[in-house]
Formats: sequence, C-alpha cells, structure tokens
Amino acid sequence: METLINLLNVATWLIALVVIGAIILPQTIRILREYQRGVVFRLGRLIGGKGPGLIFLWPYVDRMVRMDLRVITIDVPKQEAMTRDNVPVTVDAVVYLRVVDPVTAVVKVEDFLKASSLIAQTTLRSVLGQTELDELLAHRDKINQILQEIIDRQTDPWGVKVTAVEVKDVALPETMKRAMAKQAESERERRAKIINAEGEFQAAEKLVQAAGMINTQPIALQLRFLQTMREISSEHNTTTFLPVPIDLFTPFMKRIVEEPLKK
Repeated sequence: METLINLLNVATWLIALVVIGAIILPQTIRILREYQRGVVFRLGRLIGGKGPGLIFLWPYVDRMVRMDLRVITIDVPKQEAMTRDNVPVTVDAVVYLRVVDPVTAVVKVEDFLKASSLIAQTTLRSVLGQTELDELLAHRDKINQILQEIIDRQTDPWGVKVTAVEVKDVALPETMKRAMAKQAESERERRAKIINAEGEFQAAEKLVQAAGMINTQPIALQLRFLQTMREISSEHNTTTFLPVPIDLFTPFMKRIVEEPLKK
C-alpha cells in the first residue's frame, strides 16, 4: 500500500513538473529565423539585440521584440499638390525600406512603419511643390532620387534605410490633358512643315545643279526628253508621240520678242 502511495506521489510530482515545464518553456525559449532579430528588455532595461537561432530568456523577466530585416514595401497614398508652374497634380508612390539597426528601430521610434509612411507623404508633397510639370513627367528618375535622399535622411536616426522610392502614377486634370495633346499636335505639325520645307529646298538645289549641267551639255536635255518618252510609253501603250525639235520655234519666238521693241 505504501508503495502505491509513493508511486502516486511520484506521478503527481512528474505531472506537476510537466505542467510547469509546458508553461515556462515557451516563455524561456525563442527561435529566430535568419532574417529576424530580437531586441531583449530585462525588467524594462535594454539588454541588446540577439539572433538568429535559439534564444533563451528569463521567464516573466525578459521581454523580446521581434524585428524583420527584410525589405518592406510602403504604399504612399495619393497626394494632391501644386507644381512650381501652378499645375494641380495627384501623385502616388511606393517606398522600399529595411531595418539596419533593430535596437534603434525599437528604442528611438514607436512605430517606424507609420512614421516612415507619414514622412514619405509630406516629402512627396514638398518635392512636387518645387518641381515643374515637364520635369515631373520627363525626369521621373531624378524626382525618385531626390525623394529617396530626403526620406532616408529623416529615417536614418531610427535605424531604417530607404533603398528606393518610385513614383507610380501622375494624374492630371482633363483640361491640362487636352492642352498637352493640342500642344503635341501643334509640335508635330511644325516638324512636318519644317521637313517639307527642307525637302523642297534640297529639291530646288538639285534642280539648279541639273539646269547648270544641261546648260553646259545641251545633249543632256535631249536624252532626258527621250527617257521621259520611254517612261510615258511604258505606262500608256496607245499613246503616239510626235517629237518636234524646239529649234523650229526659235525664229518665231525671236519675231514675237523683236516686234514690240521696234514699235
């Protein structure tokens, strides 16, 4: 009987130990992945960063905050702003950032994601106010670089690194879109007229050169006449040609010119 009682006592103690271990072990052991770090506080006092791997903590004494070191994407909501040349635009963007100092990101700022998002919004409106519309549309890479430098300068004291900022969309008023379309159409018409004028100028130069060559070699005119006859005859087989030398009309032309002078 006493042996049975002793076995029951041992079993009770074992059950109690198992229950206590099941409660305490989860509070003592932490496993952090390769891209995670843990910031440990002991009785409210900062101990430092730990990880990755297996981490041991004092139950109910230590508190750990997990931090993810991977790149985080923040969507900046659409911001309405007025450009430097007084054009209203609506712009949204995306910010890529990552935590480089987990301890600073926990201690220096309450919520680094919210703080970074708010700074990105205010910075986007500020940069748009200093940029002209043509620069915003044609040199977006430059705007992205400026935004990254400004936002990264603000988040650096929090242990957060901004890796990239991209402006996603630029929305313009309908009246501005119609004006830009009209401007582009006028520009295309101007270029077409310039190209046409240049073509006429080059053609005139070639004609002058051809006239000079014919003047020095009159036989070239006769050859050109025969070539033209050949081209026309190949297109219209029923056409009949009666070549008449121009020299036959020379006396009549001289008489027409000399008679008014004699009078």
